[in-house]
Amino acid sequence: MLKKQLIMEKASELFAQQGFEATSIKQITDYCGISKGAFYLSFKSKDELILALIDHFMIQIISDIDYIVKSVTEDENLLYQFFYTTFHTFQMYSDFAKIFIKEQSQTLNEELIKKIHSYDLLLENLILYMIDRIYGDEIKHIKYDLMYCIKSFLSMYSNLLLFKNAPLELNQLSQSLAEKITILAEYTTISFLSEELIQMTRQPMHEKMTKEQIIELMEQKINEMEESIEKESLVLLKNHLLESNLSPAIVKGLLENIRNHPHCKWIAYLLRNH
Repeated sequence: MLKKQLIMEKASELFAQQGFEATSIKQITDYCGISKGAFYLSFKSKDELILALIDHFMIQIISDIDYIVKSVTEDENLLYQFFYTTFHTFQMYSDFAKIFIKEQSQTLNEELIKKIHSYDLLLENLILYMIDRIYGDEIKHIKYDLMYCIKSFLSMYSNLLLFKNAPLELNQLSQSLAEKITILAEYTTISFLSEELIQMTRQPMHEKMTKEQIIELMEQKINEMEESIEKESLVLLKNHLLESNLSPAIVKGLLENIRNHPHCKWIAYLLRNH
């Protein structure tokens, strides 16, 4: 295991137990069995480590949701798949999800707040894309209200899932929430949130990465990976980005090869949206 990955995994466990502020770099290095010098070779500070962990966690969430929203072919099944995928990913990363949710309401770190808001905007845009795809112009007047309802359901039931130790069955939960959203979409007549109001509350989004930045990121990941189908697929996708030499069917297959690899999830997301 790479030292940087070891630090992130062990620190995530400590943060989940104690919180960000209560966990010191010395506790992290002792828990990892490394020196402080080894820590600072990977991260300049504890804040940089926290931001890297948030990136890692949110990349899993956003990438998985993006894939589902844009690949599920049956619109009637999309809401269910959306909820199931989101809650399943939260379960997979439950230790860090707990502290991430807690810290959102407590942090005074401006950079951390900006980071959380930028990912929140990505999530909102995916939800709006899903709403437009399922319902079209029929609910245009209430789509922002519906988006906030979906976000509220995610927040409420994630807390129940992570902090109440409730034996939730994800299949039933996802079916139930999909049904609730469908009822709201069909019968809501009075809107509250307008597009103008939403735009007033939004912070700047992630800047869209250029092709050159994506290629640089791909080269970095290629150098980190061992020989594998995923690495070979990444090399082919990089060459395609440079030369456009592959058919859409091949590109789709290569993206499918890399989308679940921990080094490649974000790249797959970026390429799908490039």
